Amino acid sequence: MTGRSLEPTILREYDIRGVVDETVTTEDARAIGRAFGTMVAEKGGKSVCVGYDGRLSSPAFEEAVVEGIAACGLRALRVGLGPTPMLYYAVHALAADGGLMISGSHNPPEYNGFKMMMGTGPFYGDDIQRLGTIAGEGSYASGKGASEQHPLLDDYVARIASDYQAGRELRIAWDAGNGSAGEAMAKLTAALPGEHILLNETIDGTFPNHHPDPTLPECLEQLQDTVRSRGCDLGVAFDGDGDRIGAIDGEGRILWGDQIMVLLASDVLEAQPGATVIADVKASKTLFEEVAKMGGAPLMWRTGHSLIKAKMAETGAPLAGEMSGHIFFADRYYGYDDGLYAAVRLISHISRHDRSLAEIRDSLPQPVNTPELRFPCDDVRKFAVVEEVAARLAASGADVSDVDGVRVSTEDGWWLLRASNTQDVLVARCEAADDAGLSRLRDALADQLRASGIEPPSF
Repeated sequence: MTGRSLEPTILREYDIRGVVDETVTTEDARAIGRAFGTMVAEKGGKSVCVGYDGRLSSPAFEEAVVEGIAACGLRALRVGLGPTPMLYYAVHALAADGGLMISGSHNPPEYNGFKMMMGTGPFYGDDIQRLGTIAGEGSYASGKGASEQHPLLDDYVARIASDYQAGRELRIAWDAGNGSAGEAMAKLTAALPGEHILLNETIDGTFPNHHPDPTLPECLEQLQDTVRSRGCDLGVAFDGDGDRIGAIDGEGRILWGDQIMVLLASDVLEAQPGATVIADVKASKTLFEEVAKMGGAPLMWRTGHSLIKAKMAETGAPLAGEMSGHIFFADRYYGYDDGLYAAVRLISHISRHDRSLAEIRDSLPQPVNTPELRFPCDDVRKFAVVEEVAARLAASGADVSDVDGVRVSTEDGWWLLRASNTQDVLVARCEAADDAGLSRLRDALADQLRASGIEPPSF
């Protein structure tokens, strides 16, 4: 059977992603569907849910993936256009043996890609590399499968809305960034009480208004302006495929993923006292301390949505989150990251409490920190740099966590250096109680980078 060699750069740690018609094509999509279907069939699976986002190339990619899956003798359950979490929901709701989402996530319009589930669990790392090997060898399963339409958008929205806990009515601005969560967002807000102001809810794969990434402050400016001008209680934003959330308080200030997690953890720990709450190594010390104060068991873990999901399953944690805005609920939900669901839980919290989101934000400790810092570094060299830094720190007797790269704690605060799993960069972050402490942490980080031959840009 003829194989198709996939461009190695598209086979990433957590998904497959590349530039359309340059590094990933419709024929590649067919081979990916065939190879993934083969892996599902090897495990005795019979069906795979398939969804797609609003990118211009996604309908053709979806068609090709479905053909590949059916050629393995499987049923391809086509759930339609929507956010990535709708595909995750479909795998649970339809009791499918796997799921494949065509999505470029928050990448620029010329990108597209594929996220997968094996059963209801994550599919990443070595599994993605093996998928590439199967495609290259053409060692596919064969059979006479089928393509079936199973539109699930309304069911998905109803499931999310069912967990809303009403309190006082709020005025909320919502920004889908013209991403694939737009239609679901419109349907969801129609089902919730209060006043809802929708921005960029029309799905448009050219993203004409702004890039759909709620971790970038410039992508939140329209939402901030709307919250201020319309007197909203808060604003929420989503990335291109709806699995991440950003939030704005009533004063127009950004809340990052770890700040949102403090609010959400209070509700979860009220329902499940002593439960484990997971956050990635980029999260503020404030989050871990606040979880402990609330009687929870904070657990720092590696960055990456697939890695977080696997750790949740291992520990039974009902809540996890990342600085990037991936928030995972296994409390009354399924344990995957869903921006719209996180928004419902956040809004429920605020509506049931007297304090505004701005007041809650102001009540938290206010450390100073850098944004996520990214330094170009060769794909092979980046891991060696982290190992060299770790060895020097160990020799010096520093207080270091090596869960994911190195996170160094000092009297001033902490700094982090890790190798990106998806790009040829090193990632760093620093946090301190004041500006003087932050400056010392930045200097310590820069010294370690220079000792390994990396000249840090000014930060």
